Amino acid sequence: MSRPTSRVLTLLELLQSGGTRTMGELADRLGVDARTVRRYVTQLIDLDVPVEAVRGRYGGYRLAPGYRLPPLMLSDDEAIAVLLGLVAGRRTGLTTTTATAGETAAAKIRRVLPERLTRRLDTVLESLAFTEPAGEFATPDSEVLLTVADAVRHRRPVSIRYTDRDGRRTGRTLHPYGVVAHAGRWYVTGADPEIGEDRTFRLDRVADARTLPGSFEPVAGPDPAQRVLSGFATAAYRHEVTLRIQGTVEQIRARLPVGVASVEEPASGTGADSATERWLLVELRVERLDWLPPVLASLDRPFTIERPDELRDLVIAFADRLATRAHQA
Repeated sequence: MSRPTSRVLTLLELLQSGGTRTMGELADRLGVDARTVRRYVTQLIDLDVPVEAVRGRYGGYRLAPGYRLPPLMLSDDEAIAVLLGLVAGRRTGLTTTTATAGETAAAKIRRVLPERLTRRLDTVLESLAFTEPAGEFATPDSEVLLTVADAVRHRRPVSIRYTDRDGRRTGRTLHPYGVVAHAGRWYVTGADPEIGEDRTFRLDRVADARTLPGSFEPVAGPDPAQRVLSGFATAAYRHEVTLRIQGTVEQIRARLPVGVASVEEPASGTGADSATERWLLVELRVERLDWLPPVLASLDRPFTIERPDELRDLVIAFADRLATRAHQA
């Protein structure tokens, strides 16, 4: 925040948040002295912003009661933050089904930016690269997202119309615990009171959401993000893999995170903790097995394969290929 204009806008934002701000507080937040704060206040008054001086021991500055600011005023730093956020949102799938919303919002902001700043922003966008290619993410309807989020906040049941991955459409009632963004998709996780179990649904597959009367109390347990990741690790897939790996929980999680595998945690009261090396039960459900031999090799820990036999054959073949290549001149 090197330009005085940016500091003046920041001063306006601080005053807009309500209450009386002391001179010391404003000087500290803006990184200037008291004399400069008074100069910034004068600039706001010259722009017809009604800033009032409050005298006394706890005096300072405040906005006149009833004053309404223009719809949007962004500093250079704020405008860049918003535009970069819109770009990142499109790349990671954290947008709504209104595909043009991000583009039109960005266009509106760019129209009011100084030409100097627009050129610099274009330079940033042209030089910006992502480690993963842009994907085509199915995004949720904004009204569905807002309705579910409101139900989470107020602990209200919600009725949804859901289409599963096989195309079956059903009506569900959910006690939503939270909304989770993961790997370019939005999820809602909570309890299904009809079956008495926790469920996780992709929000882009929810066609309609309605808040129902009443309220609920969330049960104790993992936070919403942990519930979603654990659900991925225990979902039904083509292969069920059971391993015994000697090491610590941290060592195993470095290559097999929560969303991929379940790891037998040390039992409480045994004197062992997650940093203690021992033989741990690791279970995975996967569509393919060919990626597991390199992962097990990268762990560099003793392991045994309980099932399936196909994985054992793949590991032996992988080890043979490594040995052959290592002996090549």
